[in-house]
Amino acid sequence: MATDDPSWDLHRSFLAMMREGSLSAAARALGMTQPSLGRHIRALEQRLGVALFTRSPQGLTPTEMAHELLPHAQAMASASAAMRRAASAGTGELRGVVRISASEVIGGEVLPGMLAAFREQHPGVVIELVLSNQSADLLRKDVDLAVRMVQPTQQALVARKVGTIVLNLYAHRRYLKAHGTPQRPDQLAEHALIGFDHEPPYVRAMRPAGLAYAREHFALRTDSDLAGLAALRAGFGIGFCQVPLAARDRQLVPILADTIAPVLPTWLVMHEDLRRSARHRTLFDFLAEAMARYATGEHPGQRVR
Repeated sequence: MATDDPSWDLHRSFLAMMREGSLSAAARALGMTQPSLGRHIRALEQRLGVALFTRSPQGLTPTEMAHELLPHAQAMASASAAMRRAASAGTGELRGVVRISASEVIGGEVLPGMLAAFREQHPGVVIELVLSNQSADLLRKDVDLAVRMVQPTQQALVARKVGTIVLNLYAHRRYLKAHGTPQRPDQLAEHALIGFDHEPPYVRAMRPAGLAYAREHFALRTDSDLAGLAALRAGFGIGFCQVPLAARDRQLVPILADTIAPVLPTWLVMHEDLRRSARHRTLFDFLAEAMARYATGEHPGQRVR
């Protein structure tokens, strides 16, 4: 085995390959090209003196040695993330980058106004906003702060419940004028419903008993919440919307609000190591207060229509 230690970049490429399962997916996750990632894997194998993957026309398959080494590489990644968090927390100045993860709707419709207000007070802070309905890994330092609709369970995370966001079914006035307003849940089957293509886990938990709201009932199926919201605003049909968000638009009319009103408990989360960082702690507290007001509808924002 070669005596010079492999660089962290090589181990990071190995971890991405083990996590993603293919060269193409791992390269996308790291923002690299496939040839560069392939060179990293070959270089790591050469440095370690072992074969980590078997090659075939179908791609790379981890060897038994790769699985044995994986926990050690994961420990290196955790140590590297802890080192970055400690360095990031070392300054009391409100300068630098804060990376935030949120769902499409929260990130695209709710946070921008809050972040604009924060930047007015702290122009030295740069915001990176990651929109995804999948929970980012704060332990790996994929992001610094996250708005989540499920309660975090990891002990290394600081989580603050900022409220409970109520959902209602809504339709544009133009749609209701053309198709009428359903008065009972069973009448929803007569309307164009807007929903998901692949059901997210929280939908099963929030679906009221007996509500015909599954993939086969939808006239429009999309896994993009922003696309679904745009269709709702365009008058396509009936779909769920957060109540404080719908309050911004006079053209959206609640449907069966007394009967169907699922809720989304909402948390703001960050890694405990970042509590010593002034910019992270200040933005965390700012967003916690702003999200709490949003959840109660105290400050729904300017109406868009």
